[in-house]
Formats: sequence, C-alpha cells, structure tokens
Amino acid sequence: MEKNAKEMVQIAYDALDEKLGHDIEILKIDEISVIADYLVIASGDNQNQMTAMTDLVEEKLARAGYTNKRVEGNKNSTWILMDYGNVIIHIFSKEDRLFYDLERIWRDGKKVEREELN
Repeated sequence: MEKNAKEMVQIAYDALDEKLGHDIEILKIDEISVIADYLVIASGDNQNQMTAMTDLVEEKLARAGYTNKRVEGNKNSTWILMDYGNVIIHIFSKEDRLFYDLERIWRDGKKVEREELN
C-alpha cells in the first residue's frame, strides 16, 4: 500500500510541476490521520492553469492504473480536491491557498521532499 501511495505522489507531483504549479508541497499524514497517507498541495495562477494541472494529474495517474474516488471542484473552482484514497491532491488559487492554509491545519504531518520518495 505504501509503495503505491509513494508512486501516486511522485506521478501527481511531476504532473503538477510539468504544468508549472507553484509551491508544491507533500505532507505525509499517515501517522496522524486515517483519511490518507499523503496530501499533495499546489497552487495555480488562474483557472485555466488549474484545469490543466487537474487534467494532467488525472491522465498520468490513470495511465499508471490509478483511478480517483472523486474529484470536487470544476473548471470554475478556486479549489480542486482529487481523492485517490491514500493520496489526496489539492489544487488551489493562490488566494484560496492562503485563506485555507492546509499546511497549518496539517502541521503535525511530515513535510516530504519529492526526492525522498524514490
């Protein structure tokens, strides 16, 4: 299970980075929550970019054999949540990311660098 979660995070991170997502953060929360093993949080400059980020994450994870349980938000949203079970991906507008401040809410989680997942 852990290996699959790490692979999902790597794929999602790389897709977000490819679409020039900002401030991509990985939080390992498996020791403090039952909802997921990892949160991936990223910001986009505008709704078109956020949609492109969401689409590429979905496409690359689907190609790797992962399907999402649900996606909340749409092309008009300023916060998109993608639930892949062990991995939850949040894509925010910069304003909403500052407002909701998930990094503060999940501060007991362990911040992980992309390179640590290899």
